[in-house]
Amino acid sequence: MKKFKIDLLPRIIIAIILGIAIGTIFPTPLVRIFVTFNDIFNEFLNFSIPLIIVGLVTIAIADIGKGAGKMLLITALIAYGATLFSGFLSYFTGVTIFPSLIDTGVPLEEVSEAQGIVPYFSVSIPPLMNVMTALILSFTLGLGLASLKSDALKNVARDFQEIIVRMISAVILPLLPLYIFGIFLNMTHSGQVYSILMVFIKIIGVIFILHIFLLIFQYSIAALFVRKNPFKLLRKMMPAYFTALGTQSSAATICDNRANKKERRIC
Repeated sequence: MKKFKIDLLPRIIIAIILGIAIGTIFPTPLVRIFVTFNDIFNEFLNFSIPLIIVGLVTIAIADIGKGAGKMLLITALIAYGATLFSGFLSYFTGVTIFPSLIDTGVPLEEVSEAQGIVPYFSVSIPPLMNVMTALILSFTLGLGLASLKSDALKNVARDFQEIIVRMISAVILPLLPLYIFGIFLNMTHSGQVYSILMVFIKIIGVIFILHIFLLIFQYSIAALFVRKNPFKLLRKMMPAYFTALGTQSSAATICDNRANKKERRIC
C-alpha cells in the first residue's frame, strides 16, 4: 500500500489557513507556546543560513571546474543588473501608486508599533558569521577548490554539504509549516490579520503583482537559454516562493529551495 504524503506546498497553504481560521479561538497561553517555538526556530534559521550558504554554494562553484571564475563573474553581473532593475521598478511604482493607497484613516504610528503575543522565553543563537561573509567565504573556497588538483578539501566540503542537506531535510523542512502556522496564529489572535494588516493589504497586492511580473520576466529570459517552458520551470520553485510569502524570511526560503536534493537545486 502506497503511503500517502502531502507535499510541502499544500502543507504551507494548510498552515496559513489553519492559523487564520483558529487564531481567534485559541487561548492566549496556548498561542504563546507556538510563539515561543517560532522565536526559537527563527533564531535557529538565522544561525543556519550562513552555514547553508557555505555548505551549498562552495561545492557548487567547485564542481564547475576551471570556468568557475568566469561563470561567477557573469552570474554576479546578471544578479546586480536584476537588482538594479527591480529596485528602480519598485521605487517608481511606490512613488506613483503608494501615496493614494496609504490614506486609510489608520495612524501609521499604530501600525508600526503593533505587537503580537510575546513568547514565554527567548533563546539567542548568534550566527557564526553574517550572510555577506558567508558568501565571500563560499566564493573564495569554491574558486580555490576548482583550481586545486587535490580532492582532499573538496571531499570535506562535499561531506559538509551532505550534513547541511540532512539538517534541512530532517529538521527545518518538517518544522517549517508549524512555523508558518505560528506566524498567522499570532497575527490573527492579536487582531492584526483583520484590522491593522488591512492597512497594508492594497500595498501587498501591488507588491505581489510586481513579484509575478518580475518572476515571469526573469524566467522567460532564462528559458530562452535553456530552451524550456518558463512556466514549468517556475512551477518547480512555487513552494519556495510560498514560503517567502508566508514567512518573509530569506532563511526559510533558501532552506525550502533545498527541499529535495534530487529534485531541486539552489538558485
